[in-house]
Amino acid sequence: MAYIIVIGNEKGGSGKSTTTMHLATALVRMGYRVGGLDLDLRQRSFGRYVENREAFCRREALHLPMPWYLPLPEIDPADVPEGQNIYDLRLDAAVNELDPAVDFLLIDCPGSHTRLSQLAHSMADTLVTPLNDSFIDFDLLARHDPDSGKITGPSVYAEMVWNARQLRARAGLKPIDWLVIRNRMGRQQMHNKKRVGDALNDLSKRIGFRVAPGFAERVIFRELFPRGLTLLDLRDVGGGSLSLSNIAARQEVRDLVNALNLPGVRADF
Repeated sequence: MAYIIVIGNEKGGSGKSTTTMHLATALVRMGYRVGGLDLDLRQRSFGRYVENREAFCRREALHLPMPWYLPLPEIDPADVPEGQNIYDLRLDAAVNELDPAVDFLLIDCPGSHTRLSQLAHSMADTLVTPLNDSFIDFDLLARHDPDSGKITGPSVYAEMVWNARQLRARAGLKPIDWLVIRNRMGRQQMHNKKRVGDALNDLSKRIGFRVAPGFAERVIFRELFPRGLTLLDLRDVGGGSLSLSNIAARQEVRDLVNALNLPGVRADF
């Protein structure tokens, strides 16, 4: 069976699709068979990222490592059995097609609460939650008293993950390994950065997730998307020597892959 990695939270703009594409490409480059699904049926940022990559390879006659991206199959509502949900059937059909053919299946979830996202979270062996390094994004996980610094209770997304964990437990599946990654961290040891870090470390012990650095704010990420490229592709497309910033960003990708603690995986690119 494929090992399922779900990339999700309930807020847009946190870097979910960028994270998904870089993880998928990294695993393919390491020799693994990788499948990908995009559950944001409206924006399809991850799906468009893959399509951009395919188009760039055709234009430039290149053969870059590529995950197997599969759009959710369409199902005629008339064919849905009574009492079943059409979105459940569409996701099950896609997972069942990819499952025997890949080692890892990455599922990019929308930045909102949807039936598809709920179902995908319950399938996750590993859940990756990218957060911008601010209390705006932290509010998805927990309510926070700004004066005392104390956590006053779980928030909407943490409750959804808790429900997914309960579903897996009832089905006899192993617990979700939940990793929260801090994207767009400032390079300086700013006061707010420390406060967010302290709050995340405190919360991680209470609701059961691990914390790791993600990707810093870099212009290169916005430049890569139109061509479907990742930081790992730059040497293959005639980019010449990498800048110090790009080398540091490549190290961030390597560190993130290793932080996932995937079975048998150790990034050495």
